[in-house]
Amino acid sequence: MPEQHTAPVRAQERAGAARAGAVAHPNIALIKYWGKSDERLVLPRTDSLSMTLDIFPTTTHVRLDAEAGHDTVTLNGAPATGEARRRIVAFLDLVRDMAKRPQRAVVDTENTVPTGAGLASSASGFAALAVAAAAAYGLDPDATALSRLARRGSGSASRSIFGGFALWHAGRHTGTAADADLSSYAEPVPTAELDPALVIAVLNAGPKAVSSRTAMRRTVDTSPLYESWAASSRDDLAGMRVALAHGDLEAVGEIAERNALGMHATMLAARPAVRYMSPATLTVLDSVLQLRRDGIPAYATMDAGPNVKVLCRRADADRVAGVVRGAAPGGSVHIAGPGRGARLLPGGGR
Repeated sequence: MPEQHTAPVRAQERAGAARAGAVAHPNIALIKYWGKSDERLVLPRTDSLSMTLDIFPTTTHVRLDAEAGHDTVTLNGAPATGEARRRIVAFLDLVRDMAKRPQRAVVDTENTVPTGAGLASSASGFAALAVAAAAAYGLDPDATALSRLARRGSGSASRSIFGGFALWHAGRHTGTAADADLSSYAEPVPTAELDPALVIAVLNAGPKAVSSRTAMRRTVDTSPLYESWAASSRDDLAGMRVALAHGDLEAVGEIAERNALGMHATMLAARPAVRYMSPATLTVLDSVLQLRRDGIPAYATMDAGPNVKVLCRRADADRVAGVVRGAAPGGSVHIAGPGRGARLLPGGGR
């Protein structure tokens, strides 16, 4: 397999490990994940497909402390509190149970992507934590098992285990919960020759007023448009896989844009409505339409937040970035390409 698709944890790196460091990158879904069938196991209602980025890495170090009575978690140089700490400790409990090792851990995470702003910080965060914690606790998972593990922290993290394009299988929703758990994981998606870029417009880097978890639950429970979108998303995925296999970037972009806008329509129809789009968002979306009128293949996608990502050819990325920057002068604009999967840092990461 290519390097970006290999299992990030190797036995020779793991042997005797009581500490490990890992790095992972966020991914942007082109076919969206929105809605869970099982919240405890983090099982999605539909398959999703994403591109892992080569920017905004998360670096996480995990060290076991046999003398400690609790976990110590530091996020961007400050003690983690509230929901962020709860999710990380719950994830460590899962790893401890798998490893049959009770030691508490010292976790130090540095995020370079804004947290909670709809830029997939939880994807890179829990993918890096899955790789580092598994190694520190002496586990030896393959890439598929790591993807399942990362999913339990954050669904989209299952895809950041892999580089390039990845498909997250929703899993079987019949039979036992264990069957569904084992069948829900991500795997690499082969593509034809493709040289894509994502131009990322960060219009608001602050935390969202409504978390993705809350918005997702409300949409599934109350939006009359949700089931129709979920059905159409399955068709979008089939078309996306064909477009990727043929290296048809314009078809990839068309499908990604309609899938994302459809997802936001389901949120607007929720009761009460969830609206992440801001006036700046709409201005950027209009600029993308104008780029297409000017003959530049450019297509927008959005996650749960106001920020816009624009898929285009790498050769057009600078021009697209300039147009987007002009449409949103108060924001920041970044250019990303396909990145590597989650991986261990050498020598325990220090």
